[in-house]
Amino acid sequence: MSKQPAFIYTYIWLDGYTPEPNLRGKDKILEGEKTLKELPIWSFDGSSTRQAKGHFSDCLLRPVRMIPDPSRERSFLVLCEVLNPDQTPHISNYRAQLEQYDNKDNWFGFEQEYVLAENGRPLGFPLDPKKFPKPQGEYYCGVGTENVVGREIMEEHTELCLQAGITLTGTNAEVLLGQWEYQLFGMGTLATADYLWLTRYILIRIAEQYGVSVNLHPKPLQKGDWNGSGLHTNFSTKKMRTTGGKDLFNRIYATFDKNRKQHMEHYGSDNHLRLTGKHETQSIHTFSYGVADRGASIRIPLATEKNGKGYLEDRRPGSNGDPYRILIAMSQSLKEAKAY
Repeated sequence: MSKQPAFIYTYIWLDGYTPEPNLRGKDKILEGEKTLKELPIWSFDGSSTRQAKGHFSDCLLRPVRMIPDPSRERSFLVLCEVLNPDQTPHISNYRAQLEQYDNKDNWFGFEQEYVLAENGRPLGFPLDPKKFPKPQGEYYCGVGTENVVGREIMEEHTELCLQAGITLTGTNAEVLLGQWEYQLFGMGTLATADYLWLTRYILIRIAEQYGVSVNLHPKPLQKGDWNGSGLHTNFSTKKMRTTGGKDLFNRIYATFDKNRKQHMEHYGSDNHLRLTGKHETQSIHTFSYGVADRGASIRIPLATEKNGKGYLEDRRPGSNGDPYRILIAMSQSLKEAKAY
């Protein structure tokens, strides 16, 4: 009896590093093409990822989301949850905590900003600060070698994500030289967060081939007049899109204001370096909202204001934020505001 062709399944998970986890991955090679449900739970050495002690080091990987790996033939990328040996969720597994809020009628969209870096500096920045590129102003959505670097990486990332079936809705060069953004839209809480982690994994793997790194720090350049990197999060519930009304939106604003400190605990590390009240941000110590106001905590789109219903943009999450934790905080507040 002839063997079935071999397929590669890259098991991907989040480690136990804090304050922000790293992506990890290892390949399982199996005969024949498998469905997600057919993939086995697989173990790994948790003592090497800060998720277990050396004397009892096995942790488990449970496949939860699978997409084609567009960079290799007969290959798939498999996002996994980390479990304890008894198959209960590991303490680092925020996805399991988000599951209670999973709702296909709650729509989220992430605007992922990132900086391509080499030797610890954004591409296009020399060692000598006196020779730094011209001030920001012409880089946003720019063209030309004097205004953008790394476009080939951004375009390859876009193409591979689309081939994998991930719904990217746009890309653009950002305000800082070497900084880019892509927009990811999803319907459903868990799915959107899962796909953001998968897009990050694909981006990091592409950058490897170019000998550069992906910097997700919210303030990659802490000196000088340079913007930081955010993970602006757009959100709406069915009630926000169909019923709307001032009372509903005012409840959301009031609840997000009341829970400001709790939100900031989940919106990424070192975010205080970015949320200063400058460079299109509101201060981390203040909550505000405004129509078309990119200096507010919550931007109200013009269409939402005009129609009295629609979506909102939370501009506070930092670029390194864990989408599971961000959506836990948001979902809790939306539920409290009776926005479901």
